Amino acid sequence: MADERWEHRWGFKDSAFVLNADKKTVSMTGGRYPLCGFKMPYFLPFVEEMLQIKLDFSQPRVESPKKVPAPQVNSDFLSEIDRRFPDQYCLEDRDRLVHSHGQTTADEVGRVIYGQLDRIADMVFRPRSTEDCLRLVELAAKHDVCLVPYGGGTSVSCALRLPENEKRMIVSVDTRLMNRVEWIEKSNRRASVQAGITGLQLEEALRAEGFTSGHEPDSVELSTLGGWIATNASGMKKNRYGNIEDLVENFTMVTPSGVVEQECPVPRMAPGMQLQKALFGCEGNLGLITSAVIRIHPLPEAKKYGSIVFPDFDRGIDFLYELSQSRDLPASVRLVDNVQFRFGQALKPRPSGLKAIFEAIQRFVVLKIKKFDPHQMCAATFVYEGSADEVKAQEQRVARLTPRYGGLLAGATNGQRGYMLTFAIAYIRDFLADYHVIGETYETTVPWTRIREVCQAVERTGLELHKEFNLPGRPYISPRITQIYHTGVCIYFTHGASFKDVKDPEHTFALMEKRLRQAILDAGGSISHHHGVGKLRKDFLPRVFSPVCVGTMREIKQQLDPNNVFGIRNNVLAE
Repeated sequence: MADERWEHRWGFKDSAFVLNADKKTVSMTGGRYPLCGFKMPYFLPFVEEMLQIKLDFSQPRVESPKKVPAPQVNSDFLSEIDRRFPDQYCLEDRDRLVHSHGQTTADEVGRVIYGQLDRIADMVFRPRSTEDCLRLVELAAKHDVCLVPYGGGTSVSCALRLPENEKRMIVSVDTRLMNRVEWIEKSNRRASVQAGITGLQLEEALRAEGFTSGHEPDSVELSTLGGWIATNASGMKKNRYGNIEDLVENFTMVTPSGVVEQECPVPRMAPGMQLQKALFGCEGNLGLITSAVIRIHPLPEAKKYGSIVFPDFDRGIDFLYELSQSRDLPASVRLVDNVQFRFGQALKPRPSGLKAIFEAIQRFVVLKIKKFDPHQMCAATFVYEGSADEVKAQEQRVARLTPRYGGLLAGATNGQRGYMLTFAIAYIRDFLADYHVIGETYETTVPWTRIREVCQAVERTGLELHKEFNLPGRPYISPRITQIYHTGVCIYFTHGASFKDVKDPEHTFALMEKRLRQAILDAGGSISHHHGVGKLRKDFLPRVFSPVCVGTMREIKQQLDPNNVFGIRNNVLAE
């Protein structure tokens, strides 16, 4: 029960943001996160200040009744499935509905909770092995059934939104029973893992053997290895362990034309063109990823957290630029702007005793002695991992650079708290949605020279759209830098607004989101850093790929899946 998940909302059922009886404070239930177990008196005033609204707790949005049509059943296919896999499929309404959407706020979560989805899966199938997947794909091709791969259900790109005009029976293939570590080669530091394993399960299994994958996306508790490959994912500690393409040495994909895999798994080779490299980011269009050989690392000898406060975001960016040229990079480096810095402060309990005295002294030093403007200052957080010597070198490098950019070291506790806050943000999103506040994140990759231009474009466009759609108050628009590269950074934008008394708020928000993505591209950002394209960003692909690229990818689809068994229609195959 401890790991039972919400059906349509984000995360685990033991975790949720709730309004307390005083209607002035919120708390987070359970004990899974550092935010759990205390009242937060500053959060609601912060939300109201930033959005310039008064939250109305007397009229929350009401969850709609779930209307699930009867499944469209291909009787011949069902007959064979029932004979071969009698305990591995489900036709129940609730299970089918849960497997018919991802976690895209406006287009999916909002509609399933407060409205109605356009298309529902007709069956949920749960394979246990590559052999099960081979047989399933064979039967689907034989009976003209559409298969949709499903991992952790955490997609925020509408990649799991089912094509509403699909007339065939749709089977959602939930891979999460394929969650075993098949073998570990400790000397070679690699492991073979089934693709339905979640990040949480993977790390638990590897930790028991003294290893880690090092891959830690925001969704690590819920998302799966197969999903990471299918979306070309990135993790928060990529500086040390790499992105998913650096982690995976080989993977197996079952397609209607056969199995795609590298027959000779070695650290690296040059056999000419390699199809597998082209399949990262396939987004469910081509087949079922069933397993992967991944690189693993001994558990770090030392792990520490750190943080810095800077007078303003610009100096924080300059600090990151110089730090990026160092070989002593922390495993994770993140920079939040003033708005998110204050957001983090708003999620703290009211201090008392010695803690209150200590925090008062800190504020006095930062604001009175160092003259930081509380409405300009920002913060960076760090995770240091490696040998004791490596961690020491990383800490020393950060400490030497800090005063050059007017920064102040802010300690390990703030660093750890800032890092762990990432895992709770989606719960806050779902809490606020009940009170007519819709929020979402947009990520992009930006060259160093375009960071400020992209941030300014998003803020300007967000304000213009808010006025254009005549929304209440003002928007919440805030960037944070979550990964740094030699040539640039990943920026996560958080965008939210009150939609109280707005007709069809999900549709309005979706229009705004599209315009904001346009502004990001116009200012020099990318279509995505790690969320992928799905259906949400399909209209921008002509700005990313030449016609020859698009044609070649469609030819790969034709070769591997000529009858469109995998008909989810994402990316260049979107309708």
